[in-house]
Amino acid sequence: MSKRNSPEAKRAARERLRVEREKQAKKERTRRQLLVALTVVGVLVVVAGIGVAVAKLNGKDSSGDDMAVTTGGAKAEKTIDVYEDLRCPACASFEQAMGEQLQKGADDGKFKLRVHLGSIIDDNMGGKGSKNAARALGAAKAVSMDAFVDYKHQLYSKKWHPEEQDDKFADNAYLLKVSDEVPALKDNKKFEKAVESKKYNKWAKDMIASFNGAEIQGTPTVKIDGEQVQPQDLPGKLKDMGVDVKTGGKEEKK
Repeated sequence: MSKRNSPEAKRAARERLRVEREKQAKKERTRRQLLVALTVVGVLVVVAGIGVAVAKLNGKDSSGDDMAVTTGGAKAEKTIDVYEDLRCPACASFEQAMGEQLQKGADDGKFKLRVHLGSIIDDNMGGKGSKNAARALGAAKAVSMDAFVDYKHQLYSKKWHPEEQDDKFADNAYLLKVSDEVPALKDNKKFEKAVESKKYNKWAKDMIASFNGAEIQGTPTVKIDGEQVQPQDLPGKLKDMGVDVKTGGKEEKK
């Protein structure tokens, strides 16, 4: 006689059915848990992507902030970056020889001119003139770009630029005396208040941090489209870009 329909067989069948149902239920729970985990991961990836995009839009991506001041030629294809220290005598000589030509070339759209300010002399010799003068230039920039350019020209001029060891730029009164040479800054109470306060301390600090991030070894350093150019080779490079290095104006057509 077959035992298929015996009580023992029926109990065994029910047990097998119970075990199979538990296995299926366990598989379904695992499937749901995996689906939830994948959904959470997907949301986190999307959120992270949005965070990166927002950071980039705000200029805070992993490459760091670039605090260069573009003084002219914003839409030009070529770019000249000038790295300087306001206390640096070599920078003063460079600006006296080439500053006008560089600015005129940028104003004529020959290239984009970007100015970077550091504090190498403060760091090596002590004092705070490099940082303080950078802060004052930040205050001038808030007035206008022309004020920034003209004030920088005066700070580097033979008349006002001090000897390397003489930290005159640490004195706000001296900086304001120099600014009287710039019409937009002379008797400008808002500018004077900004120089005498700490309003542009962070601007100068961020500017110098950006300069340090470029790992510049000495000033002045000039780069054209990212490639370093020796200062003595710059006139030739500017001439190739159509700048009259003798007058700072456009090269005349023959």
